[in-house]
Amino acid sequence: MTQSELKEFLDEKVELYNNPNFIESDPIQIPHLYSLKEDIEIAGFLAATIAWGNRKMIINNAKKMMDLMGNSPYDFVMNHSESQLESLENFVHRTFNGKDFVGFVKGLQHIYQNHNGLEAVFSKENPTMQHTISEFKQLFFEAPHLARTEKHISDPLNGSAAKRINMYLRWMIRKDNKGVDLGIWNTISPALLSCPLDVHSGNVARKLELLSRKQNDAKALSELDTNLRLLDATDPVKYDFALFGLGVFEGF
Repeated sequence: MTQSELKEFLDEKVELYNNPNFIESDPIQIPHLYSLKEDIEIAGFLAATIAWGNRKMIINNAKKMMDLMGNSPYDFVMNHSESQLESLENFVHRTFNGKDFVGFVKGLQHIYQNHNGLEAVFSKENPTMQHTISEFKQLFFEAPHLARTEKHISDPLNGSAAKRINMYLRWMIRKDNKGVDLGIWNTISPALLSCPLDVHSGNVARKLELLSRKQNDAKALSELDTNLRLLDATDPVKYDFALFGLGVFEGF
């Protein structure tokens, strides 16, 4: 395929999958439950954090998280009591347990109380968005937490592709009026985003010769980002819909 043929093929797949039908089988439905900006960004952050494994289980457990927070995530983060935190301790999604959940609530409270909220932290000037994610992790874990909880936020500067947090940033920043990505953050350009690289998108990207590196790590993400920016420099991560759709729905 020539580059123009590849672009045409992927643009068609973006059109096919980037529409409201995508939401019903995707964890992005969790932040779509809310209208308050802070509720959307907290619900999205927590849903993205547990977004690995079976998608139905991810969605069910993310809904459980919201239920445990009284379906008012921002109010819970800012005003919870100690007994309310204890009610989170039975939660479990794979290796993310109730104590991790408590640590995340404290981390989020710290971000809103001391760093002007999630958008402000991710809007900081850095060489790349991957540097910003690394800095966010440091700030988030200034709050009291167990050491084990740190593994649930990836650090791209330690070689991770940071799939879940890159997906979260896509949700918050892209605004294409297709009804899927929420686009509630106005201070960050979609041109800075990185593709959420996982098994599905990685395998499809290799078949399409957008990626040669075999591991799905930070170096692979950099290679994929470079190639997607050649197709669309202003909105490279729209192609996540194409790569994911081809892999999950079409078995490409």
